[in-house]
Amino acid sequence: MSSNAKNTPHMGPLAMQRLNVGADHHLAFHTAGDTGTPVLLIMGYCVPGRAWRFQWPVLSQQHRVALFDNRGTGGSGAPKGPWRMSDLADDAIALMDHLGWERAHVVGVSMGGMVAQHLSLRARHRVSSMSLIATQAGGLRAMLPGIGGLKRFAMANVGPRQERGRHLASLLFPPSFVEEVGRPWLESVLMDDFGDPIPSRSRRLQLGAIAGHRTSRRLGQLHDLPSLIVRPGADLLIAPSQSDRLAQLLPHADVLRIDDAGHGVIRQSAATINAALLRLFARADGLAAG
Repeated sequence: MSSNAKNTPHMGPLAMQRLNVGADHHLAFHTAGDTGTPVLLIMGYCVPGRAWRFQWPVLSQQHRVALFDNRGTGGSGAPKGPWRMSDLADDAIALMDHLGWERAHVVGVSMGGMVAQHLSLRARHRVSSMSLIATQAGGLRAMLPGIGGLKRFAMANVGPRQERGRHLASLLFPPSFVEEVGRPWLESVLMDDFGDPIPSRSRRLQLGAIAGHRTSRRLGQLHDLPSLIVRPGADLLIAPSQSDRLAQLLPHADVLRIDDAGHGVIRQSAATINAALLRLFARADGLAAG
């Protein structure tokens, strides 16, 4: 079911804008699209917002889209810690306020999916739909990957820079996909997305927010929120069983199973995910209009 990332439309960098959130904090963000209901894209652990490169060009043809760098990442600030997932959700709400968006379709991948859960629980009236991609509802078991994933994660984050692309490719994608698209092209894309040096302090503070993430007892409050869960079946970083757990906690949600995709599913299966997102947005907008 994978869609070749090379065949998915994508564009160059967006113009970066800056939002001062407080005296000691700012967010770097980007916008695209002039019409349609708003879409907020929330990226994962220590990855800048531009990593949505295979989503925003497609979604912005029908929607207004915003993406941003989470605190401590890319062009955004790194205020005093500790950080909680609710703090990252407040950053996203501040961006919505700045853009004048009363509501938005909220899409999060990995840690960004955790932020999306907290945002939706914190401000349900601001969320038109919620999409959770390769993410989890919290707890120690959910946070820790298997041995193979843990080793690759460590090497991708603290190993020599010249080897990071190789370790990222093996962490995020199954070998068959790496062979299909070619390692040089894939590593080039990954290093453009992941290559910026992230201070160790920011890494620790984001990990602290992930460690404190717990939503399982509250997700039932979102029973009326149009939702999508994307379950990559070959994920080494967040076990596919965590998507199954989310589906049990959100039984009304649509579940998109992509059995041959890894944690990098937004790249590997971009066309499939984009189509599913647009279907959800249309359905949610229809319900709101009715």
